Amino acid sequence: MAGVTARTIAATTHGRYLVSPPATAGPAPLVVGFHGFAEAAEAQLARLRAIPGAERWMIASVQALHRFYRVRTDEVVAGWMTRQDRDLAIADNISYVNAVVDALADEFPVNPTLVFAGFSQGVSMAFRAAASSTRPVAGVMVCGGDVPPELDAASLGRVPAALIGRGVRDEFYTSAQLASDMARLREAAVDLAPLEFEGGHEWSAPFIDAAGTFLNRCR
Repeated sequence: MAGVTARTIAATTHGRYLVSPPATAGPAPLVVGFHGFAEAAEAQLARLRAIPGAERWMIASVQALHRFYRVRTDEVVAGWMTRQDRDLAIADNISYVNAVVDALADEFPVNPTLVFAGFSQGVSMAFRAAASSTRPVAGVMVCGGDVPPELDAASLGRVPAALIGRGVRDEFYTSAQLASDMARLREAAVDLAPLEFEGGHEWSAPFIDAAGTFLNRCR
């Protein structure tokens, strides 16, 4: 509109994350997960807890800061960002995730092993978190989403290993995008474990099994 100028201002808000302690005593490795669009932290927590061997890990599921109601229900869900003020949202999310990891390390006995995990829209968050982590990262495991376009080879090179999955019938995350992401990750010298499975846009049983193997390697 004529005569109107957009401005932005930093604001403090509260984020929500769920924690599932390991079944064993003593310092445990930490896996931090990110849900997809229009989901809540509970969805990604359930995915992570279903992984074989997950009971030996401290599990945290981080909920996106932008909450809203799912259409036709009163369920509270969230999304990580929109294209509006995208760069500012990315910076806010990275700061948020680093604060969550620091809070977990302060409150619980965790060892230095840190893995980030994401599904769908949460895939980009997993890679951004790993590339910007203030702590060493052991790996990233993701399914059904693409590597963020703004991360260059140097940034992706902070990820030592990655499990990246796609259902062969996934219309949101195409085979062409997977091929492009694999090329970028290999260029960054990431130890890559790609997996295409029979299915669609889902965190499938074959991926869950592969995630168990990947976490065991990271430990």
